[in-house]
Amino acid sequence: MRVVFMGTPAFSVPSLQHLACEHEVVLVLTRPDAVRARGKRLEPSPVKVAAQELGIPVVEAKRMTPEVLEALAAARADVFCVAAYGCILPDEVLTMAPLGCVNVHASLLPRWRGAAPIQRCILAGDERTGVSIMRIGHGVDTGAFCAQASCSVAGKTADELTAELAELGGDLLCQVLPTLADGTVVWTEQDESLVTHAAKIEKAELRLEPGLSAIENVRRVLASSDAAPARCVIAGKPVRIMRSALGDVSLAAGELRIEGKRVYVGCADGAIEILSMKPDGKREMGAAAWAAGQREVGGRWERLS
Repeated sequence: MRVVFMGTPAFSVPSLQHLACEHEVVLVLTRPDAVRARGKRLEPSPVKVAAQELGIPVVEAKRMTPEVLEALAAARADVFCVAAYGCILPDEVLTMAPLGCVNVHASLLPRWRGAAPIQRCILAGDERTGVSIMRIGHGVDTGAFCAQASCSVAGKTADELTAELAELGGDLLCQVLPTLADGTVVWTEQDESLVTHAAKIEKAELRLEPGLSAIENVRRVLASSDAAPARCVIAGKPVRIMRSALGDVSLAAGELRIEGKRVYVGCADGAIEILSMKPDGKREMGAAAWAAGQREVGGRWERLS
């Protein structure tokens, strides 16, 4: 099957790799090089890097110009496959390939439509999440889906869950394509009464707070990323919490306690244990290393203003 693939971040790469193993990926469309980390150097998207390694032609575009549309038409693809491309596709693109345009979405639709389904499922305490293979429509993730696969959420960071869902999505996408070709695919319309929306994560949403429950703070740490880190002030200094767990000690909200090499902070209904942190201007360190540099075994912690 001739395939055009559209994607940009690391989440998209396994879908491209799975497709390249089983089909003829004739063209990859991705967002242009951009500043993707600290500094000012332009970097290619993960999908561009993967496509070049696979020897697949790449077109970089942030919108559908006449030149891009011409390249898509010239590819003579049977189907367009999309995974987190990051660009609105016009009707002309959605109907260009004979088998249409299918998308890999990182949630069990209709739950978590939108930009941040993985972080939202962690913050909400969902037991399971997954991927959906869906049609692209005019609304945000409103199209019918034809396949889903799920995995557990508990204890996984956003990065870990993203990697797992990316592999699930790539595998499921390749399972679906033959059913598109032979006409046996079955589409399920989304139940609008079950819809939840996964709005983009704002930095302030992941700041840790003594007034929250311990599990809420732990979930914020799990859902955090470089773009929206889980930060707070401990012993008067701002830090990013990299790893944490529910604590087994009794502390008042806002209280800090160091017991040997272990660090605990009090929340509204208990405590969390800080396992590793990154003080501003320093590298990530384990809680034991941080505790060794502290003169006091007690103190306070608070929300970063």
